Amino acid sequence: MKRTLITLACLSAISLAAMAADDKSKADNTAINARDRSDEVKTSGGQSNAPADLKITQEVRRALMKDGELSTTAKNVKVITANGQVTLRGPVKTAQEKAKISELARSAARGAQVVDELDVKKAK
Repeated sequence: MKRTLITLACLSAISLAAMAADDKSKADNTAINARDRSDEVKTSGGQSNAPADLKITQEVRRALMKDGELSTTAKNVKVITANGQVTLRGPVKTAQEKAKISELARSAARGAQVVDELDVKKAK
């Protein structure tokens, strides 16, 4: 029993060390974080609690989730509605996904202004 626990602990340590060694490109979100601190940039904290805005956000989110062609990354974009204006933010995989999300949001928002601030991720 003791030998098994020691073996498992060693294997765990080796696995963690290997994963750390493989991750040479750590995420550096410094520029994005600095951008998001600006009062001019919409973040999820800017979502209005007005019933009409919440309804618009709900409809846009529902439209994104129903689309089977969108990637998980695309379905996780931020949808922020305030004063009848929908802002879309976050990374997407392709320009086609960006266009599709914008189209779905405009349709679901039923005439509300949609601001597309989506970023297409660069292939590594």
